[in-house]
Amino acid sequence: MKTNVEQLNLLNYIAGEWQGFSSEAFEVTNPATNEVVGTMPIGTKEDVLAAIEEAQTAFQEWKDLSAEKRSNYLETFYQKIIERKDEIARIITLENGKPLKEATGEVLYAASFVKWYAEEGKRVYGKTIPSKGADQRIQVIKQPVGVVAAITPWNFPAAMITRKLAPALAAGCTFIVKPPKETPLTAAKLMECAADAGIPPGVVNMVVTQDKDFSDTIKNSEEVRKLTFTGSTEVGRLLMKQSAEQIKNISLELGGQAPLIVLDDADLEKAVEGTMASKFRNAGQTCICANRLYVQSGIYGEFVSKLRERIEELKVGNGLIEDVDIGPLINQQGYNKVVRHVEDAVEKGAETVVGGKGYQVNDQDSLFYEPTLLLGAKENMLCMKEETFGPVVPIQMIESEEEAIRLANDTPFGLAAYYFTENMSRGTKIAESLDYGIIGWNHGAPSAAQAPFGGMKQSGLGREGGEEGIEAFLETKYLSIGM
Repeated sequence: MKTNVEQLNLLNYIAGEWQGFSSEAFEVTNPATNEVVGTMPIGTKEDVLAAIEEAQTAFQEWKDLSAEKRSNYLETFYQKIIERKDEIARIITLENGKPLKEATGEVLYAASFVKWYAEEGKRVYGKTIPSKGADQRIQVIKQPVGVVAAITPWNFPAAMITRKLAPALAAGCTFIVKPPKETPLTAAKLMECAADAGIPPGVVNMVVTQDKDFSDTIKNSEEVRKLTFTGSTEVGRLLMKQSAEQIKNISLELGGQAPLIVLDDADLEKAVEGTMASKFRNAGQTCICANRLYVQSGIYGEFVSKLRERIEELKVGNGLIEDVDIGPLINQQGYNKVVRHVEDAVEKGAETVVGGKGYQVNDQDSLFYEPTLLLGAKENMLCMKEETFGPVVPIQMIESEEEAIRLANDTPFGLAAYYFTENMSRGTKIAESLDYGIIGWNHGAPSAAQAPFGGMKQSGLGREGGEEGIEAFLETKYLSIGM
């Protein structure tokens, strides 16, 4: 299905101005149709340097604004996003592929971070500490880190920006974002909302450029005091090394390999619904989606039967079609990885009971992949060791909660985990035993603006969301006063 949309020819945003009118531009395509939906100029190192300079200049005034005034800007920014939610959602679907209903949900989720931090910025408290003598006073104050550089992913092109931008601005920092080439149009629309909200020039900047041009420039800049990144562990490891030379403040939200455990005392309806909510959002292209399932033998057959029925109901197609549940994978590389994982599982003994192959559109190959259910999964399969990032559900039968916990923790990653049990004592012990930063107990969609989001082990450093999210953009200063 062709969308016949008018192309969006958008620009980079630096110091309150749209930049790149005469620069070479690249095409942004819809992964559902391969149709060109817009263009964006390729920023240069000079553009990144200009953004840093402008952000540093703007920081001097932005940090001195009262928390109340910064809150007012963010509240207006929130309103502008809500006013344009349908437009932004459609752009997300066009360049990312996710169903329009999901894209609309993402815009509201993205806006919720702006709303939350518009208020949380007014609650950055210091404290007074009792001293050892009458001639001393001890105070602790919180101040903004400074200029922040952000690198964001394509799978949530709106929410992954606001989850960083909103707390940074609320804390008094200024901000430069490099969105991915797959989804730059959404980022540009957020910049339009920021401009319409009257956020001063230089406080928010966007440069779409080559990864190396951006990271090398940021690495060498003493003005950029913090780097925040969402993406793969491999890239996060590289950015961490680059940041070490200047000891930059760094936040990393990296890869996951989320287990989902269903125990024999689970509410099966709740477990199936939770699995569907976790696994198939954005065609399985989320960092916290369930990647491997462990189901206890006593309820294995019944759970598989119920889950199979739900998976078979899913409709694959262009996200602009109203009743579509599963959109395309983002690109050929992502598609090939899903194919490789399923083929590897089948070769090693897994049984494909639903799906298991690419989904053709108009008798032509495409980036769509069928929702797939694999039974008889084993630890040596790629889909049980690596993040698949696709609509594939491999299930391994387990006999006990101890086995489930051991298998769940047997990974270098620790972003999100899920489990289903109605036993309070059992559930509490499992929560304490799982080495993950985000845990869903009888719940498959844990993300919320007011809650801390982040991983353990090789899944990252720091937290986004909640009061922890603004702390990531603040320095703690200790003041010792002699009387």
